[in-house]
Order: sequence, then C-alpha cells, then structure tokens
Amino acid sequence: MRVIAGKARRLNLKTPQGYDTRPTTDKIKETLFNILNPYVADADFLDLFSGSGAIGIEALSRGAKYAAFVENDRAALDCIKSNLKHTNLEAQAEVYAMGALEAIKALEIKGKVFDIVFMDPPYNSGMERDILFALQKSNIIYCDTIIVVEASKETSFDYLNDINFRQFKKKEYKSNQHVFLERT
Repeated sequence: MRVIAGKARRLNLKTPQGYDTRPTTDKIKETLFNILNPYVADADFLDLFSGSGAIGIEALSRGAKYAAFVENDRAALDCIKSNLKHTNLEAQAEVYAMGALEAIKALEIKGKVFDIVFMDPPYNSGMERDILFALQKSNIIYCDTIIVVEASKETSFDYLNDINFRQFKKKEYKSNQHVFLERT
C-alpha cells in the first residue's frame, strides 16, 4: 500500500498485521480521491476508524491542511504514527487513541470542525449508524461537510432522512461501497 498522489506520492505505508483492519486498496483509494479531489485542498479531514491512516495521509498528501486520525487498536495506532513520520506529515496531524464516539466528544470540546469526514467502521456492525446519529447532533461538522462511509454492499442507509442527512453519491465496488452524505 502506498500514497498515490501529492507531496508524499509513491511512499509505501505500513499496515497492521492480522485481519482486524481492512486496508483500502490503491485502486479504491484512487477512485475515492478522484471524487473528493475538488474538496480536499485546505480541508480539515477527520479519519474515523483510521486503521493504517492511509486515507487521512492521502488527504494530507493531496493538500488537506489538517487531519485527525481516530483509532483504538494499539497496533493500528503504531502504524498511523509510523506512517505519519515516514511521510513527513506529522505536523499537520493529531492521533486520537480512542473509539469514534468518544473522539467526537473530545473533538467537540477542542472546538474542531471538519470539512470532510471519512469513516470505515467494521462492516455490518451498525456502527456507522451510531456515528451518523452522533455527528448529526455534533458541532464538529459544518452544514456542507462531506461525510463518506465505507461499508459492505449489504449495509442499508434507509434511515438517513430521519437524521437529516442525504446521500448525494454512491460508488459500489466488488464487496463494499462508498456512500457520500451531506446534511439536508
């Protein structure tokens, strides 16, 4: 796995051992950033369930001004820190060693607000729903923040209207999907 574009282009990234994280393939990451590219420059980027940190690092490499990485797995946290150091992007990043819901509260207290939120929770866990409910009530997103959820193809988002979000784009892959959301 590597950084695809920007100032850290072509640098290889470490990934945690085992099956607890699912690194996003370069091809899917490239497709994701082809969609996000117009919004990334100077953005504040939140990477929830960060894994290796590859998505947030890609955003920083492509011109995001700041990224917050949220992860609670110790091996994944070590990878994120190592990858940030290797790509020389540490100064633009903060790593939160906690769960996503806890991090949303911590970020509220710090007064952080994000232009783009990316989340890749464990598939079929329902965690994306809990996070979206929390974000809807939170002050860490703007009215035009783009939220991207990586989920299994089977994941339903039929509840979005109930929490004042709408899907404006969806990209399907072999076994998963990226769902692009914004507030209504």
